[in-house]
Amino acid sequence: MYAPTSTSLPRSGPTSGDDDALTDFDGAGEILRAWGNGLRPDPDLTVSEWADRHRMLSGRASAEPGRYRTVRTPYMREIMDRLSPGDPTQRIVFMKAAQVGATEAGNNWIGFAIHQAPGPMLAVQPTVELAKRNSRQRIDPLIDESPELRERVKPARSRDAGNTMLSKEFAGGILIMTGANSAVGLRSTPARYIFLDEVDAYPASADEEGDPVTLAEARSLTFAHRRKVFLVSTPTIRGLSRIEREFEASDQRRFFVPCPHCGHAQWLKFDRLRWQKGRPETAEYHCEGCDAAIAEHHKTAMLEGGEWRATAMAADPTTVGYHLSALYSPIGWLSWERIVRAWDAAQGSDEAIKAFRNTILGETWVETGEAPDWQRLYDRRERWTSGTVPAGGLFLTAGADVQKDRIEVDVWAWGRGLESWLVDHVVIEGGPDRHDAWSELTALLDRSWPHERGAHLRIARLAVDTGYEAPAVYSWSRAQGFGQVSPVKGVEGFNRSSPVSGPTFVDATEGGKRLRRGARLWTVAVSTFKAETYRFLRLARPTEEDMADGAAFPPGSVHLPHWVENEWLKQFVAEQLVTVRTKRGFARLEWQKLRERNEALDCRVYARAAAWIAGADRWPDEKWRDLEDQLGAAPTDSDPAGQINRPGQAPQGKRRSDWLGRRGGWF
Repeated sequence: MYAPTSTSLPRSGPTSGDDDALTDFDGAGEILRAWGNGLRPDPDLTVSEWADRHRMLSGRASAEPGRYRTVRTPYMREIMDRLSPGDPTQRIVFMKAAQVGATEAGNNWIGFAIHQAPGPMLAVQPTVELAKRNSRQRIDPLIDESPELRERVKPARSRDAGNTMLSKEFAGGILIMTGANSAVGLRSTPARYIFLDEVDAYPASADEEGDPVTLAEARSLTFAHRRKVFLVSTPTIRGLSRIEREFEASDQRRFFVPCPHCGHAQWLKFDRLRWQKGRPETAEYHCEGCDAAIAEHHKTAMLEGGEWRATAMAADPTTVGYHLSALYSPIGWLSWERIVRAWDAAQGSDEAIKAFRNTILGETWVETGEAPDWQRLYDRRERWTSGTVPAGGLFLTAGADVQKDRIEVDVWAWGRGLESWLVDHVVIEGGPDRHDAWSELTALLDRSWPHERGAHLRIARLAVDTGYEAPAVYSWSRAQGFGQVSPVKGVEGFNRSSPVSGPTFVDATEGGKRLRRGARLWTVAVSTFKAETYRFLRLARPTEEDMADGAAFPPGSVHLPHWVENEWLKQFVAEQLVTVRTKRGFARLEWQKLRERNEALDCRVYARAAAWIAGADRWPDEKWRDLEDQLGAAPTDSDPAGQINRPGQAPQGKRRSDWLGRRGGWF
């Protein structure tokens, strides 16, 4: 047995009553102050107060580096404070113009959560790649420039730091960053805080597992009333815009500012901005109350005196919604003059006006999807030499639609501003099970079409649909090489970030043997290109008198030849865009057929996708001039054989890598 023992242990306090003996050493004062500070509770700050006190903007991520000042964007104060734990609001919806400070407000919230109210947080960008970019360009500077955050998030270089590209651990919580295209990332962990940025750019489904917003919000349900969800986006298309749908279900708050002349409170509307024609520098805002002109230098005081006011009843009392246009942009950012210049520059282009409404006014675009009248297109046909590429056409693409008993191909010429001409319509008899049909399609790749300036053009890129007998299409595409042929898969829905994505490798077999790497498949948002085609068909055309005076066709104009038949025209406008309601009551846009056959429209979409893949949407002016110069080089005495434009041979002075086609390029 062990006998109990007794040892003298030091007491936790003095025995003599002499307290000074315990603090009579160097550094005791600092220890006592630190101990006292540790006992003192953190100040009860809101998100905006925290940002003003602790947030530093880095020159890497901000045009105005230095201490963050909420007074610079007063309209963001209430929105940020709604994200504070003391506010009962659970969901904050912000439909806004581009570059009004929304993302920085979200980053302030992230910093506040790390420092003041730690908990699991999920931040979602449209794609995983954008999430990585945001982490490097926004989140890392946020942490590095704020001492309070830097001491809570260990540097990535330390062992087991918990600090990676898409994950930042801190005491009491973790920040997970992911993309809306990753279902795994969206369901990775429960989250008290959820930051959903640019939700209108999210795909319709995350890895075919459902709506990304719904999947992300489901992560916060276990936190009940303590959760916070911040949905932010520039809107896109009416009926498809997630942020508009969420805003319309909220209390729809607008930022009311006082008139400097009469004090009348109003929210700013674009139609109240007035200027002299051709002089954007004269832009002034006219008050709704007294109609007096308000110069832009009054904006700072107006913003300071502004307030958010609800204009509707919310379906959910725990949700608040805000809308803000770039008209509120503070002095030094986007001026009223620049807004007017952007509006004037957008005239004549539906695409430019759409971008203006989305990014500057923060409003949705109403897509006009009514099918043009085929008879009107018939009357508008133009006459040029059959089988010849008109002068404005600079390169050719083709779209191939594979049917059970035939392959239909349309060849389109493209010029500056995506002006286009239908050059040829080819029907190859026999379906994908007929070997000769593929041989004829191969021969089409080697064929050339004479250009009005004397050159001969070949198909720069052919996009072939894989919707029917995909393995046969993959096999043929691989045999031709991916430099000139692009297998495509059409998907419904509008994709604002990119109408074409890829390529991705898909499985394919050849002679019963599985290939190590399959065909390169491009995914095409067909809705986008159908809507674009219909917009182009509605463009006003110059009259003969206008053209005699030097007027040109507007960018995007579609030219149809005199030989095109009624059946082709009917197929070209065989669908219309309609708004349908889902089972949950949400509106969405859907293309529906007016008649069974629509091959002409499909071929146009594929040919347009081929032009996008070739890079025409992103070419600088220098590239277009280069194409024009190549086509303008007719045979001369020093080039009697016409080798400059000889089919299959490179124009002189050009590298093969400068072209897009195979077998010698376009010419």
